[in-house]
Amino acid sequence: MKVLLGELLDAPELGLRLLHSAGGVLDRPIGRLVTTDLLEPGRYLSGGEVVLTGLVWRRQADDSEVFVASVAGRGATTILAGKAQLGDVPPDLVDACRRYEVTLIEVPVEIAFADITEYVAAAGSAETGARLSASLVRQRQLLSSIAAGRSLDELAARISAEIGHDCRVLTPTGRHVVPGPGELDDAAMDVVTKCFLTADRTPAVATTSDAAYSLFPVGSGFGNRLTAWVLVIDGDHNQWSRDHVEAVHELSAIAALDRARRDEGRRALRPLVADALALVESGAPQAEVAARLRQAGAHSERPMVVAVAELRDDGPSEVALSLLEDVALTVGPAVVAPGRDGLLVGFLPSTPELPEHLRRAFGRLGPGLNRGRLAVGISGETSIDALAGALEEARFAQRAAGAGRAPVSVVTSDEVASHVLLLATLPDDVRRTYSHRVLGTVLDHDRRTHADLLATLQAFLACSCSWTRTAESLHLHVNTVRYRIERVEQLTGRDLSRLEDRVDVFLALKSL
Repeated sequence: MKVLLGELLDAPELGLRLLHSAGGVLDRPIGRLVTTDLLEPGRYLSGGEVVLTGLVWRRQADDSEVFVASVAGRGATTILAGKAQLGDVPPDLVDACRRYEVTLIEVPVEIAFADITEYVAAAGSAETGARLSASLVRQRQLLSSIAAGRSLDELAARISAEIGHDCRVLTPTGRHVVPGPGELDDAAMDVVTKCFLTADRTPAVATTSDAAYSLFPVGSGFGNRLTAWVLVIDGDHNQWSRDHVEAVHELSAIAALDRARRDEGRRALRPLVADALALVESGAPQAEVAARLRQAGAHSERPMVVAVAELRDDGPSEVALSLLEDVALTVGPAVVAPGRDGLLVGFLPSTPELPEHLRRAFGRLGPGLNRGRLAVGISGETSIDALAGALEEARFAQRAAGAGRAPVSVVTSDEVASHVLLLATLPDDVRRTYSHRVLGTVLDHDRRTHADLLATLQAFLACSCSWTRTAESLHLHVNTVRYRIERVEQLTGRDLSRLEDRVDVFLALKSL
């Protein structure tokens, strides 16, 4: 930490005397020391300096006004004036400092400016040494606590008490690794995770309507932010002491060790989950599947939901696996493994709020996806004896989610009842073939004649096959509409008064 101006005044070996004090300056750290005898030194100042001057520039009383105005205009806070040149500090300099609210301190004749500079440097070095010593002691204590079996929650609480700011450890999906005194609500969590994922540099500060949070990545090389842990600490770190910031960095290093331990444990379970998934896909006996899931950590006797996910074009598959594992940890005893088709499969405990929870958790990752797209499908509730069917449901829903254009899409099997989602699950070539077989002759006719049959057909179906409403929407005569629809029926071989033919044409339009 830097030396305070008040501490400099209190040093008996310097014998400095305060002539004028601007509000609050004595409690501020001393910034850069600048020695000058120029009448207008402002162009060499950048703000916050302590200016030492021997008053060689003063030839007349008005010079004090010029000097102080130049110093104050560039944001310097304090002038240390030596008496050697004039024998005393002139009253006009004191008056000018009062007018411009600049602190003025008298330096005795026997004290050289070099003595003041050396004092500040020595005091600063002593503070630095003490701070480094305290930091080493704290690091040893934290490491000893980890070795003694202390939890990360306990260590975070200890640092919180030391710095006076509540510490939490979160993931970008919103999982509270260390919750702190209270979990952040969803709105604050959305702000925090978006700030962390999009910040140009860290630590960063996220601001909500009523609070600020400092965000420190856990570990020095945290790689992909989507899978990182982040320290979320109440308050703006830019206003903290250096010692408090260093305490947070030390907690970050300890948290990185704790994360490595937890990740290793999850990696050890992955082969068991992969075996369980293979058993489900092969139709193995229920008892065998249940036993393997229990070994992997899932509660196979409870209702379950199957989730299938794919992360396209945004890093290696390990990133996607870590993301699904992270979200699974927020919903209870859940397990995740890669499937045979390259998609990720999770077996999650079923709760009524699970789909909405997954949407919110995965949705928080959207700002951090560059060119990538995350598509997640969720089955309905199932039991251990029907996991194979639930897995197919989830895969079907995932294909529907993958057909969307949003960075993150989560679709449940219940939602795959809409024709839009149903068509979205079909391969592009199948949809194109179907639409061409039904409407190809209409498209060809429009290209040759510009008769607008297709636009008229779309309006006709949108108006529930009402001749009058279609004519009004297209600003056409009813007879014109009738002629065009009859022409469509001739070209397609469909009778639009029949529901079956109308459905065929409707789906073909939606497949274009």
